[in-house]
Amino acid sequence: MESTRDIKGRIKSVTNIQQITKAMKMVAAARLRKAEEKANGSRPYAEKIGELLRRASSVTPGFTSPLLATRPVKKVGYLIISSDKGLAGAYNSNVMKRTIQEISGKDPASYSIYMCGKQGRNFLKFRGYELASYHFGFSDKPSAQDSIDIAKEMVKYFVDEDVDEVYLIYTKFITALRQQVRCDRLLPIETPDDGAAEGAAEESAASDEYMFLPDANKVLSKLLPEYVQVQVYNAMLQSAASELGSRMAAMSAATDNATERIADLNLTYNKARQAQVTNEISEIVGGAAALE
Repeated sequence: MESTRDIKGRIKSVTNIQQITKAMKMVAAARLRKAEEKANGSRPYAEKIGELLRRASSVTPGFTSPLLATRPVKKVGYLIISSDKGLAGAYNSNVMKRTIQEISGKDPASYSIYMCGKQGRNFLKFRGYELASYHFGFSDKPSAQDSIDIAKEMVKYFVDEDVDEVYLIYTKFITALRQQVRCDRLLPIETPDDGAAEGAAEESAASDEYMFLPDANKVLSKLLPEYVQVQVYNAMLQSAASELGSRMAAMSAATDNATERIADLNLTYNKARQAQVTNEISEIVGGAAALE
């Protein structure tokens, strides 16, 4: 059995860890509220951009753009959003599992990886995967400028035909305890089919008419890059909220485990102390009996 001194040292160590995990849980919970508000606030704007895209497409059937170009897929780009920091439960591992699922068994020349986040980079580098680009420093607090820079980079790769499709792998925030890893096509932008276009035209006719100034073609030309940026920014906000939610849940579980461990160590300490006292009493009684 361990000495009481060793057990007291272990209790102190676990107590210190408990204080750290509790503080991290509180910080994550406080930041989660703001991140959740931003993630939920971006959805109406993203939906409205999509609605405008459908309406503008319905009145410009002959419109063409490099961002709408579909071509034989020879190379696919994957924009992956992970976190810069660890201690977030299964958040990063779930993103990486989906990434490996997408690229496993494929020729490395048939895909490019664009990584956001240090944890994802470390995971793929350790396994020998090459990265075409790497961004970090904003996983839990993304800004609009970060998404603009990344969206421009993805558009450039696609327009220059370095890749024929771009997919976005990120984590959709549902609740603090529930997130879902998604793999959505970012480029080329999916335009509504004929049936959807007719439905959008009927919807437009049934409601107030939209007036596109100077004309629908120019509005659509400006709208398409904006749509890409909004999709990237929305994915970054969703991932940031998911990261903080996972970290809060992980730190909460760690704090609870530390509490249970401290209780077990206190019980072990009391047993060891009791055994030590009993042994000392036995030695005193034995010594007294020897003197008689």
